[in-house]
Amino acid sequence: MNEDFHLGKLIRQELNRQQRTVTWLAAQINVDRTVCYDIFKRRYINIEQLESLSKALNHNFFIELAEYEDSVVKNPTIV
Repeated sequence: MNEDFHLGKLIRQELNRQQRTVTWLAAQINVDRTVCYDIFKRRYINIEQLESLSKALNHNFFIELAEYEDSVVKNPTIV
């Protein structure tokens, strides 16, 4: 597994880029703030939750995931 790819970190970076708070994100995806902090720690996130996060932040995280997976298929030494 590529240590550089981490969905939780990408989500946190996007949240910061938009200058939004964890409280705001938690309200958007209808979870407690502590769940958001847990999400930021995760390398991978289930599809339903990733869809909710993508909608809330108006950012398609699936594209970044697909690009990473594509690079793994084309260059198996990454994993």
